[in-house]
Amino acid sequence: MADVKNTNVDDITPENTAVEVPQSNEAQVNPEQFLKDFNWHNYEEGIDPVDDDKLVEFEKLVASNFVDTLDDQVVDGTVVHISDRDAIIDINAKSEGVISLNEFRYNPNLAVGDKVEVLIDVREDATGQLILSHRKARVIKAWDRVIAANETGEIVNGFVKCRTKGGMIVDVFGIEAFLPGSQIDVKPIRDYDQYVNKTMEFKVVKINHEFKNVVVSHKALIEADIEIQKKEIISQLEKGQVLEGIVKNITSYGVFMDLGGVDGLVHITDLSWSRINHPSEIVELDEKINVVILDFDENKSRIQLGLKQLSKHPWDALGEDVKIGDEIEGKVVVIADYGAFIEVVEGVEGLIHVSEMSWSTHLRSAQDFVKVGDKIKAQILTLDREDRKMSLGIKQLSADPWTDITSKFPVASKHTGIVRNFTNFGVFVELEEGIDGLIYISDLSWTKKVKHPSEFCAVGDNLEVVVLELDVEARKLSLGHKQTTDNPWDKYATEFGLNSKHNASIDEIVDKGATVKFNDDVIAFIPSRHLEKEDGTKLKKGEAAEFIVIEFNKEFKRVVASHTALFKAEEVKNVKAAVKKAASSAAEAKPTLGDANDALQALKDKMDSK
Repeated sequence: MADVKNTNVDDITPENTAVEVPQSNEAQVNPEQFLKDFNWHNYEEGIDPVDDDKLVEFEKLVASNFVDTLDDQVVDGTVVHISDRDAIIDINAKSEGVISLNEFRYNPNLAVGDKVEVLIDVREDATGQLILSHRKARVIKAWDRVIAANETGEIVNGFVKCRTKGGMIVDVFGIEAFLPGSQIDVKPIRDYDQYVNKTMEFKVVKINHEFKNVVVSHKALIEADIEIQKKEIISQLEKGQVLEGIVKNITSYGVFMDLGGVDGLVHITDLSWSRINHPSEIVELDEKINVVILDFDENKSRIQLGLKQLSKHPWDALGEDVKIGDEIEGKVVVIADYGAFIEVVEGVEGLIHVSEMSWSTHLRSAQDFVKVGDKIKAQILTLDREDRKMSLGIKQLSADPWTDITSKFPVASKHTGIVRNFTNFGVFVELEEGIDGLIYISDLSWTKKVKHPSEFCAVGDNLEVVVLELDVEARKLSLGHKQTTDNPWDKYATEFGLNSKHNASIDEIVDKGATVKFNDDVIAFIPSRHLEKEDGTKLKKGEAAEFIVIEFNKEFKRVVASHTALFKAEEVKNVKAAVKKAASSAAEAKPTLGDANDALQALKDKMDSK
């Protein structure tokens, strides 16, 4: 038998054939037996001649029974033997082929006599053995079947092998196809693992021939049935209609409902009469609830639903016994800069304006008084049932602190307050809740020249203050900080009075003169002509010398000194006359602060011009 199969039939040609094939009738009747008993030796040696007609008949016989191993087509074979590692397959070729049992893992029940699809992988290996492939044959056949299914829309069965990023891997005809997560079902799938190791029906929706990719869909099979149901539901939709639906998806802005193939949206504001932070506070996934149709577009493709509309509005259920002036308790649900919204009962809110939170005239942000979630008591100030509005107040529950302000904070009394705010002209200090006072920038320090209050203190600092003025009707309180200590300029009036002499160095050269620093508080001005020394030269920066005070003004913290007046009597005389004249004019006119500054500046200019 082995000799027969290993003979090369391809060498047989009409030209070198000279003998007749005997038993032609037998060949027609039993071709297998004819091939078995045919004497190839006599044929090759020319002993048994074959005429042309019988040769043609023989070639037809060979063509119908012999498999050409050069052809890459898929053929059917028969399992003739199974070993520990391989399966021997008969494909009617010169010899049997071998296929590894690994290619039949999907079919553990493979037995002798089974028909299998094979592809010739290797015509002859090193031992002359024919190597076949069942896996490659399955792939070729599978691709043909997949392409046909895609073209015809045929429903195919597939085995879900495993999860992957974005979907599942499905075995279809031996080919690994991709099932996107969005194509598993019409509703979002949260647990993909429930489909693993299951056989399902699919529709081939996309084939990429270049990359050998196949995409299948189970959703496409469902949508066809749902579409009919959807059209029927849409045709019956009416505003105000109550339907049962299933919570399909929950987002930050609302809930998507499945109404039986038709999707609708319940906006977060239509879920509850009360304020909620997230729809999950009201509903859960896959929960069945009743909703009412609020609105839809012309095609009824976008349906607006409501849940809270199924219950009575809380304002309509608000008792008639609730009235203006009543004290109520509620929870802070929303805070804005201008106030806070308080939920009195579920779905009924009132606004507490920031001005109604404290008796203080200095307005602050609502966050300074309350925070979301706080339970507070308040008084009803206004109530409009028709417009469903209510205003509340907190400060009305406590006595007005200004009613006994004169006894608690009399003029000249000392207190400790908290810095609450700055302005360009002063500092607002809170003495107690509801009572604020203003410290003008000029009343912050005896010695420091403060350009802005932030240079002197910070918001939240504690400051010692003295009540300077009190206006009950206008609810104004004037405070001072420097008045809590003695004025050091009272002492400086003696130490640095007129004609007092001091040794110092020129600190800075300034416009129209120079300055000398007698101490941390007292900085004297030296006019330019008063810098002249006896030798006619002028004092320079850093040069030490003796100075005489020619002007001292405690009110304006002004000290003018001279070096030249120490040795020029005329200068002394002029200075004394100017000072005397200025003092006389000031006493007569009783000038304002601005007038005093002008007079002082005029005196200075006069002295500088001499």
